Amino acid sequence: MSRLRIFDDTAPDVPLFDSRDGEAIAAELKPIGVTFERWQAAHEVAPGASQDEVFAAYKVDIDRLVATHGFKSVDVASIAPDNPNRAELRRKFLDEHFHKEDEVRFFVAGSGLFTLHVDGKVYEIECVKNDLIAVPDGITHWFDMGEEPSFVAIRFFTEPDGWVGHFTGSDIAQTFPRYHPAQHQAD
Repeated sequence: MSRLRIFDDTAPDVPLFDSRDGEAIAAELKPIGVTFERWQAAHEVAPGASQDEVFAAYKVDIDRLVATHGFKSVDVASIAPDNPNRAELRRKFLDEHFHKEDEVRFFVAGSGLFTLHVDGKVYEIECVKNDLIAVPDGITHWFDMGEEPSFVAIRFFTEPDGWVGHFTGSDIAQTFPRYHPAQHQAD
C-alpha cells in the first residue's frame, strides 16, 4: 500500500505526517509541485520482465501519456530480487540528486521508496503497483529499491538524457533509514 511520511530534514526518526490514504498523499505533495495519482496497472508483469514485454503490455497507456505530455523518451526499470547486479543498481540512486526535467514513473509491479528533500523537509513516498508519481525538475531526491528489489516502473522523459542524475554531494540520504518493504508495510 502506498505511504507518505514527512520529516523535518534534521529529525529522521520523528514523522510529522504519516498516511496511506491516496488522496491525503496527493494533497500533501501538491504544494511542492509533485503529482501523485493512483492508476490501474491492468496487465500483470513480473519484476525482471524485459522492456519489450512491459512496452507490449502497456502500449496504450504509454502512447496516451506520450501524446498528452510530449514525452520523447520512455524506458522501463524492471528489477527482480535475483538480479545479479541488484546491489550495484541500488547504489546508483541512493544519494541525493536531481534531474533537469520532470521525472515521471508509473509503477506496474512491486514497490520502491522515492524520497524528496524540499525546503527543510523530507518526503518519503513508498510507491507501489498502480502509483504514478511525477517529480518536477530540480527537486532533490533519492530512490531506494531495497536489498532485494522487486519492481517494474515505466519512466517518461521529455529529453532522451533526462534520466541523468546530477548529484548534490550531500550526505542527507545516509541519515534516513533505507527501504525495507516488509518493515514499511508493517509500521
